[in-house]
This record gives sequence, C-alpha cells and structure tokens, in this order.
Amino acid sequence: MNHSQEIRNKIGNSDPFADPFEKRKVKEQGRLKIFFGYAAGVGKTYAMLDEAQTLYKNGYDVWIGYLDPNVGPETKQLMRGLPVLPLKVMEPAGISSALTEHGNREDTGTAGGKTKNTEFDLDAALERKPKLILVDELAHTNAAGGRNKKRYQDIEELLNAGIDVFTTVNIQHLESLKDIVQDITKVYEKETIPDYIFDQADKVKLIDIEPDELIRRLEANGIMPSNAEEAADGNFFTKENLKLLREITMRKAADRISHNNQNENLTSDKAANIKLMVCISGSPSSARCIRWTARTAEAFHAPWVAVYVENTHRDKMSEEEKGHLQDNLELAEQLGAETVTLNGYDIAATIAHYAKLTGITNIVVGKSRNKRTVRSRFEPDLEDMLISLLHNVEIHIIPDSDHIKFYRQPKKKKPINSFYLSWIDTFKTIVLLVLATILSLGLKYMNIENTSIMYILSVVVISRVTSGYIYGTVASFLSVLLFSYIFTQPYYAFDFFNHDNLITLIVMLLTALITSALTTRIKAQAEYAVEREQQTEVLYEINKKLLVTRGLENIIAISNEYLTKIFRASVIFYAKDPITGARGILEQVDEDTEAPLLQSPKESKVAHWVFLNQKVAGAGTDTFSDAKAYYMPIIFQGNVLGVLGISYFNEALKNQNNRALLRRIASQIAIALERQRLSDKQRLILVETEKEKMRSNLLRAISHDLRTPLTGILGASQTILENDDTLSPDIKKQLITNIREDSQWLIRVVENLLSVTRINEDTANVTKTPEAAEEIVATAIRRIRKRFPDSKINVSVPEELLMVPMDGTLIEQVIINLVENAIKHSGNDSATDVTLKKEGSNAVFEVKDYGEGIAKQDFPYLFESYVP
Repeated sequence: MNHSQEIRNKIGNSDPFADPFEKRKVKEQGRLKIFFGYAAGVGKTYAMLDEAQTLYKNGYDVWIGYLDPNVGPETKQLMRGLPVLPLKVMEPAGISSALTEHGNREDTGTAGGKTKNTEFDLDAALERKPKLILVDELAHTNAAGGRNKKRYQDIEELLNAGIDVFTTVNIQHLESLKDIVQDITKVYEKETIPDYIFDQADKVKLIDIEPDELIRRLEANGIMPSNAEEAADGNFFTKENLKLLREITMRKAADRISHNNQNENLTSDKAANIKLMVCISGSPSSARCIRWTARTAEAFHAPWVAVYVENTHRDKMSEEEKGHLQDNLELAEQLGAETVTLNGYDIAATIAHYAKLTGITNIVVGKSRNKRTVRSRFEPDLEDMLISLLHNVEIHIIPDSDHIKFYRQPKKKKPINSFYLSWIDTFKTIVLLVLATILSLGLKYMNIENTSIMYILSVVVISRVTSGYIYGTVASFLSVLLFSYIFTQPYYAFDFFNHDNLITLIVMLLTALITSALTTRIKAQAEYAVEREQQTEVLYEINKKLLVTRGLENIIAISNEYLTKIFRASVIFYAKDPITGARGILEQVDEDTEAPLLQSPKESKVAHWVFLNQKVAGAGTDTFSDAKAYYMPIIFQGNVLGVLGISYFNEALKNQNNRALLRRIASQIAIALERQRLSDKQRLILVETEKEKMRSNLLRAISHDLRTPLTGILGASQTILENDDTLSPDIKKQLITNIREDSQWLIRVVENLLSVTRINEDTANVTKTPEAAEEIVATAIRRIRKRFPDSKINVSVPEELLMVPMDGTLIEQVIINLVENAIKHSGNDSATDVTLKKEGSNAVFEVKDYGEGIAKQDFPYLFESYVP
C-alpha cells in the first residue's frame, strides 16, 4: 500500500504552500517543497507530478524544469499536459545549447565520439519565471561547464528569484546521514546536499511504501535506480537495508515535525546550555566526526564549532592530508559549523584552553584503533588528556571506519616524508659539526676540558637553522660520536663501555637530544606567534585606517590597498550591483597580467550573482568555478553593502586560513561601509531638516507682511461701502486704485510664497528679470510710509540708472522687512537710512538705523528661529 504523508499540512487550495493555521508573510523569496523518500522507486516523482497536475488544472502556473528520464510509464503519463522547459545540451568542449524539443538525457547523441549531457536550463527558467517549477533530483551534480556545480545551488537561485520549487531527494543524499547510510548499504554516496537545504524547506512531504512492495515494484517494472552506484551494488535493495533506511527516513521526518512544533523560547534556552566542539585533522575519518556532531547539534538545536590545531607537524603533512583537511573544514562550514584554527604545540592543552574560554560543554574526537609508532605507544591518548584537563566537559569518541583502508597505507610512509632531507640543511649540519670540532680542538690545545659544550652549542644552532627534528637528532648522535672518537681515551677509537666515559656520553647525548627538541619546538612556536601577530597587526591597521576614513571612495581605496598587499593578488571592489551599470574599482598587482579581465562582463556577472544570493562564488567555489577571482559579499545585518573580488592567479585563497582572514577583514570593511551609509543618511536628514526649517522661517517672515495689503484693501473697501454717497469720484477712484495695487502686490507675494513651499521638493526657482533698482527702493519706501507716516527715512540712490537682474517682489519685501525692523527697534524719532550703491558689478541695498543695536549674546542666533 502506498502512503503519502504531508509533514506540515495537506493541500487545501490552489496554493501548494498554503497553511490554514498561519498567514503567509509577503516576501519575494520563493518557497521550496521536498518530496522525501528512503530509496529510489518509492514514488517521489509520481507524487510530485500528481500534485502539479492538480495545481495546473486549478489555473496555477506550473512548468516542468527537469525530470529523471528513467521514470516508469505511469509517471511519464502524468507529464502529459504540463508545459516543459527545454533542457540545455552540454557540449563536450563546454559549449552549451538548449534543446528545441522536450527531450531528456536519452535524446542526446554523441559528438566526436563524446557523449553529450543534458542539464536543467537555469537561465531559461529564470527568464520564463513561472510561479512553480518542478526540478527532480535535488542532489544531482551538474555537468562540467555549468554555472553551478550542484543542482541544489540552481534551486537556491530559483528561490531567490521568487520562484516556488518542487523537488525530490532520498535519505542517503543528506550530508549528515551519509555515514549512517553508508554503514548500512556499504555504498559510498558521492551526491549529497547540505542539511540546511532540507531544514529550511518550507514543506517536506514524506513518500512512503512498504519495502516488500517496493522490491516487487522494481522487479515487475524492471526499473533501475538513477544512481548508478545503487544499481551496481545488489546489496542496496535488500529487505533488511530498506527497512533500516525507511526507519531513518521516518525518524528524520519526525525530528522535523518535532523541531517545527517546539516553542522558540524553550529552544533558545536549550541552545544556550549546550555547545559542541568537534576536533578535526587531515584524516578522512574526521568527516565522520563532523557529520555526527552536526546531527547531534541539530537534535539539541545547539551551536557547534569545528576546531583544528596547528602544531609543529603542520609542515610534515602530505599534499593528500592537506587536501583532506581543506575538505573537512569546508564540510564543517557547509553543515553549519563555525570553523576555528588554533596554534599550539600541545594539542590537548590548546583545545582545553579554548573550550574553557568559549563555554564548550561537549567535545567530539575521533579514535583510531592502531598505535602506529613506537613513540605513540608510550603517550596518553588525546581523549585521556582531555578528560584529565576538562572535568566538567563530556567527551564523545567516534571510532574510525573499518571500510576506509586507503588512508592507512600512506601513513606508514609518513616518517620518511617528514625527514625533510635537503642538501642545504645537510651542508649546514656538516659545516657546523666541523666548526664545533675545530673549536673543541682549539680549546683542548689551550688545556680547556669543557669541549663537550661546543658540540651541544652546535646542536642548538643546527636545530635553529634547519627544518624539522631530523637534523637536530642526527647532529646529537654525531656530536657524541665525534666527542668519543677525538676527545676521550683511547683517542681516535670508540670505547663506549669505558666506565669513565659512559656516563659523560649518555649525559651529553640526552642533553643534546633534549636541547634539540626544545629548540625546534620553540622555533615552531615562535613562527606561529609571528604569524598570529602579523594577522592581528593587519587587522589592527585596517581597523585603525577605516575608523578615520570618510567617504565611500576612500574606504574602497584603503580596502583594495591592504588586500593587495596581504594576498599579493589583484582586487576588485563593487560598491553597487554591476547590473545597475556600476563598474568595479580595480587594484592591480604587477605580477597579475590578467587582472584587467576582472572588469569583463563575465566577471561582472559573477559579482551580480553574489549581490543577489549573498554567497561566495567564483574560483575555488562550486559556483562560476571558471571565474578569474574569488568573490565574497560584504554583508551587514543581512544587507549586501558591496562585493570583493580577489584574483585567483596565485591561489592564495585556496588556503582556508587565508579565507578566514579575508572574512575577518570583510567584517571590518562592512562596519566601515555601514558607518559611511549611516553618515550619508544622517547628512541627507540634516539637509531635509534645514530645508524644512528654511521654509518655515520664510513663511513666518512673510505671513505678517500679508496683513499690510489686506488691511489696506479692507479699509478702502469699507470706506467706499460706508461713504458711497458722500465720496467724490476722484476719491473713489483713488481708493479703488489702491485696492487694485494692493491686490496685485498681494498676488505677487502669494506666488512667491508658493515658490517657497516648493523648496522642500527641490523645485523652487527664483525668476530674475532686469529691474530698475531705484524703482524697487521707491516702491518699498512708499509702502513703509503708508504704514509708518511719522517715520524719518533718508533715501540715497546713485545718479546713474542701475538695471539689476532680480525678482523685484522678493527684493522689495526684503527692504520692507529690514526698514520695518529698524523703525520698530529705534523708534519714530530716530532716522533710518536706506542707501543704494554700486560696488563693482554688484548693486548693494543697505539699511541703517541708529537704535540700541543687537546684543552681543544674540549674534550667534541671528539666523535661528529659536533664541535661548
């Protein structure tokens, strides 16, 4: 019997993501629904198509983007009627083209003997932008030449573009459960997805079927799984395996239901009480510890950190081990961990110190069953040392996998590779030992007996100037042999069993060995200290520079300058999305001849993708891996403030430590950009405030002047109405003329007042026309004398006519305001001088009174609306 269980809720209407218990928040982000099963053939694609058909019939905009071509005939029958996007043909040379027909992988042929691959056409889907698109096989790895390495990255782009997605996935494709499934089926699964894709899905629908029925269905239809490794291993589809996989799948679904139903406050309290740490190394088995920790952290909803300790063995790691270490760090980040690299000779002490500082409650370490060296047989295990150092921390030990055999064989050759034999170090050792022998002979010639001191000194110097332990150890033995052969009796012969010399030789050998080891260790610790100090100094210098830097261009210039010095690579900085036409600011290093390519449209496309998706892309990543640079978004509180591109020509960012340093620098740059953004925003607010203040002040200044013509109009009209029979025609005409003049002047003032109100919208313009300055002064004085008939006003104008471009009404009003203030504050008995004069190419209007003047304490507030 076939069972389909919706993890959140059944479809209630035409919206496949509708939830009757909560209102959907309006957002541009698309929604993801995963059809989840425990093995191929359970009916995930069938259920997805069945639901899509229902939605399509209800008028929903549904398109098929990609379906597994190996589905059964019943599933293919459900495809009928649904629109299908053409697939993209990936040519062998990396050139891609879209299929003109609705084909699948079986429709492709060969070119030059090489098989063509067809893939989901992401660009066509983004251009078509349906409401809902069906994309099968979430964990699929795209063919070479595509934009993204994995299909789940394509789906993330669809979601970011606001497109809803239906997809399918099996339990073995979840990264955190990969080891568990592998132990059950003995099949190594290469195609996996990060757990956050599953966890952040809006809905997950469990597609379930009895294992017996699944086996009968596969046998009856002759359907082979799309995963070649599953099909190749006959042990995968055994009844026992399918039962276990089904149980794990249901448990995963139940965990998701439990997590969604938990109270958020309870979850946060639990997360605050538990914090996990996983210790990783260059061993492939560390991936097992990482996945176990990720599952545990998810179960407890607790934060977790992945820690790698660098010590003196770092330089002895093979390229294979360095690659495994890089993969482990990337896996930890992919599963949601914070990765930390520590430096220290004593690994256990370093881990314990960090755990105490950060409040770690649980530590996960790997356990190997073999003691590979004689020295390791006499040393306590890491977990034993951690238990003794951390009494209140739980230690979880994860055993190494039995099936991983390829890693054990190279480890036996590691001591040979760690000798670091080189002609230069060998020459240094020989020269220093010969020099110590010559100096010892000189001391013996001077009857000084402490010749062994010279050999111990030579061992110290050799350990200091050579790499690794081997030269210091060999020099210790050779110095003892030389001392015994040349400076102990019988001379020029070896006699180790002489009681007089035996103790001396043993003490000398132990002293030389201990001194060599201590010197090498101190040298390594000094190198680590210098490295940490350099990084700290770099961060301090950048932070100090950015703190005192103002202006976006200056911040970008300083950032590019420091980044080029640190990574010795060209840097391009995008302050705005290049799709808006903005160009990146490039800082080039001389060694990078291809740096101008960073400003090409192809590279700008990568930067645009980073702006949209807020993720790293470019060289060294799974997205746009053929790009020339590594692009990182500069994010502050969820907003992308810019994108940094670091040229990959010297592969400096291939190192995980350099990427971690870049992230720390990017956080400093983000703070500086956010501070500049807030400063610019505050400046705009101040400008708007000043505009509003200016508008208000002008309105207050003009409002009382409106009363003067209104009073004249009111008085003249009232006189005519009350004395119409007694007024002569000449007086009536004069009164009507005054009403007209005051009305015209009032209209002009109102028009200018409306212009002032447009200051806030940046649309106010002062219309200037040539006006006779003397007439403006005369009109203003005439109006003042009407209002203040007893005032003494002295007017002085030049003999020549001054034609000045100005808004006559505004200048007239300014003169009236100044003269009124002079009369009010000096009295009618005091004279007021109004002068018009020419100074160069300017006309100067001057109003002078002889009153008490302005108090000194009021000068700072002359242009303020509020005076304290």
